[in-house]
Amino acid sequence: MRAVPSTSSSDFSFRRLLKGAAAGFVATAPMSVSMLVGWTLLPRREKYPLPPRLITEEITEQAGLEDRVSENQLVGLTIFSHFGYGALFGSLYALFDHRLPMHSSLKGAFAGLALWAGSYLGWLPAMGILRSATRHPWRRNLLMILAHLVWGVTLGEITRKLTTEN
Repeated sequence: MRAVPSTSSSDFSFRRLLKGAAAGFVATAPMSVSMLVGWTLLPRREKYPLPPRLITEEITEQAGLEDRVSENQLVGLTIFSHFGYGALFGSLYALFDHRLPMHSSLKGAFAGLALWAGSYLGWLPAMGILRSATRHPWRRNLLMILAHLVWGVTLGEITRKLTTEN
């Protein structure tokens, strides 16, 4: 008699992590496009680098690497870290989204807003990596909030699709 393979909760959680990471990674693409398009609409005085670039510059400076990183490498690091951050938080989202009884787009939107608030009002300023959102112009904050909503809604829908497939 053959044993029927069982699915442990750790297998379930690991699969959800991977699916969430994929969803977060993919959701970072439309988010990035919305950031770049929104940046072109800002007044000239507010057209300084977007947060992913500012964050990468500050981290390389804090690590003492700013003189050893070329412009092309900095661009690559910025893209890599932004998509990696999206994947990381996508995986965390996927661990909990099934516990919230609301539409996936709404759950994702809340996740995007929570990520924006936790990052731009929380840990980034606390670590001295980026000035608090309260110290940036309102248009830039609006741009970043909308971009995080794009990320969150996309994340919610992709996660729903990936986790309901057999």
